[in-house]
Amino acid sequence: MSQTVEQIRAANERYSADFGDKGKLPMPPGRHFAILTCMDARLDPAKYAGLAEGDAHVIRNAGGRASDDAIRSLVISHKLLGTQEWFVIHHTDCGMETFTNDVMADLLSSSLETASVDASGWHDTGRGPGSPEGRYINWLTISDNAASVVEDVKRIKAHPLVSSTIPVYGYIYNCQTGRLEEIPEATAAGKAG
Repeated sequence: MSQTVEQIRAANERYSADFGDKGKLPMPPGRHFAILTCMDARLDPAKYAGLAEGDAHVIRNAGGRASDDAIRSLVISHKLLGTQEWFVIHHTDCGMETFTNDVMADLLSSSLETASVDASGWHDTGRGPGSPEGRYINWLTISDNAASVVEDVKRIKAHPLVSSTIPVYGYIYNCQTGRLEEIPEATAAGKAG
């Protein structure tokens, strides 16, 4: 067993020992909102948004992007579990800003092992085989953080399964200050109709 598995199991033992009444929390989020944000380990939505267990849905992926699967989760969050407001929250210093679709496809074509990065960019350090399949995926990379928030809010609002009554707010979490900074153009695009 790896050290990581042991640490997680021990932490879970401590957590479950004081679980209390949390097993009685209802399935729908108590504060009726959802957050779409990045999987970056520096972001803790519970802390930056003041959440307790049972408060909100938090959907995470690389970049906090409005992928088909993220929109699927948001639609379920609203239709079946009653969320009434959604937040798209990207962040500063995002890894999705450090590569393009072509860079990712090239790295994957030579190896499926972890790559490395330095001042000159990304490099494949693994041995093949790789796969050409990376060329067929839109990795939803980010070249302009604020523009990507606007793009994601617009993509969500334009989806045929998203109710026009749901406001979608756009923010960037600043990794240096811990502050949420609103992107007014995104929030304007996400107004409830």
